[in-house]
Amino acid sequence: MALQMLIAFSLLIGAVSSKTIDRCTFIDELEKVPDLIGYKEYTAGDYVCLAHHISGFDRSLHNSLTEYGIMQLNSYWWCDDGKTPGRKNLCGIKCKALLDSNIKDDLQCFKRVLQDPNGLEAWPAWTEKCKGQDLSQYTDGCNT
Repeated sequence: MALQMLIAFSLLIGAVSSKTIDRCTFIDELEKVPDLIGYKEYTAGDYVCLAHHISGFDRSLHNSLTEYGIMQLNSYWWCDDGKTPGRKNLCGIKCKALLDSNIKDDLQCFKRVLQDPNGLEAWPAWTEKCKGQDLSQYTDGCNT
């Protein structure tokens, strides 16, 4: 029950802030990325649960020195922030592009992260809060 209230609160905040999107819109965006849903048997629920816990669906989140956007992609491995020493930029993208309202590039980079052996386990929040859980509450009521 507490989790449902937290999700409802997150959705209410999303309606107030233009930086956030609601979970159903997030699912719509996930569905636009070819083969993302179902990749490595991950479901839309896995992705929605992760985004809920790491960013609250905030497309412009940059609370730490190295994590960017709705999927909190790391500047050492995935994007170029222009300042992280030894960065890899495996997505070939500027980190600031992960902070705008267009999350298509975020999700393309996210898919690239999933190709690595750790998959979603690269995010401790997914392992701790989503993995092995009933995630239906994250997709209920959305057109999936």
